[in-house]
Amino acid sequence: MPIRALDLQVDVTDAAGLDEPARVAMTVTLPDELAPQPVLCFAKPGGGYSRGYYTEALPGPGSGAQATWHAERGWVFVSVDHLGVGGSTVHHDPDRLSFAPVVAANHAAEQHVLDRLRDGTLADGFPRVTDALLLGIGQSMGGAFTVLQQGRFHAYDGIAVLGYSVVHTEPPSRPGEPPIVMPWIPRDASPSSGIVTNAPALADAPPAALDAMAWGFHFDDVDAEVVRRDLDDFPTRHGDPPPWASSTVPGAAAIQCLAPGATAPEAAAVRCPVLVAVGDRDVVPDPRGEVRAYLSSRSVDLFVCPRMAHMHNFAGTRELLWRRIDAWAAWAATVRST
Repeated sequence: MPIRALDLQVDVTDAAGLDEPARVAMTVTLPDELAPQPVLCFAKPGGGYSRGYYTEALPGPGSGAQATWHAERGWVFVSVDHLGVGGSTVHHDPDRLSFAPVVAANHAAEQHVLDRLRDGTLADGFPRVTDALLLGIGQSMGGAFTVLQQGRFHAYDGIAVLGYSVVHTEPPSRPGEPPIVMPWIPRDASPSSGIVTNAPALADAPPAALDAMAWGFHFDDVDAEVVRRDLDDFPTRHGDPPPWASSTVPGAAAIQCLAPGATAPEAAAVRCPVLVAVGDRDVVPDPRGEVRAYLSSRSVDLFVCPRMAHMHNFAGTRELLWRRIDAWAAWAATVRST
């Protein structure tokens, strides 16, 4: 059975609680043969990106798609579009897409996939998966949602937080250039409320140009045309997003996760093993300080990947990161077995 990918649309109307139809789009990449210890991984993209971030062989000096790479090693890899993103429903009022509905919708959709794998109804000819190691991984905003989901539902056996800081997410700027200042909107305020706790700093900061943002998002060896296609008019991209992108984001949640400590309560509640992985040019100002945020976890690993900027899966060293995640998963399985 060759590696194959299934696209799903999962109804999450009840879980989202928005009093309107809601669906989560997912791509399930199935291996030709399950690993001896089955691994089921749910992967969430960052703001301005879709599940194609994981399923597409992204341009750049590296090669291959992350979903395929892990499936070749026996994993079931599920790439998720959040509400308000990509192939999921995007008609919702952005102000209503706060942490609670977005995270609850993802959890419900993932449980649907898990149930179908357990009873053998997900794909014709694919065996039942009854005792998989359950992993959640997320890049940037997806890392925030992974932390939130685990802190609330505790459904994973391990989480990998990729390019997101639960202490303070801050885009890097070139040495000698002014810092890039993002708005800090508290969890109890909507983007349209006008409540911005760092309003004075935001008013004083110069607007971030494409070149300033690109330096933190893509390492120097990524082709300039790829960078332009990815970031010009980000995230709408002139109405023509590439296959890894989304021209929409889950409004409130996307902006709220940038405030310092926005996901700290859930991070402190995570008990399973955690992998914090960043590029050596990323939005995490103090990678070693992240370990202290996971107060309840007895196993927090840190990996700083060389020659990698914030958008990890474009990097020439992308496979090094994937190998680190694979090795960490084996450790998470050991923890679970004890």
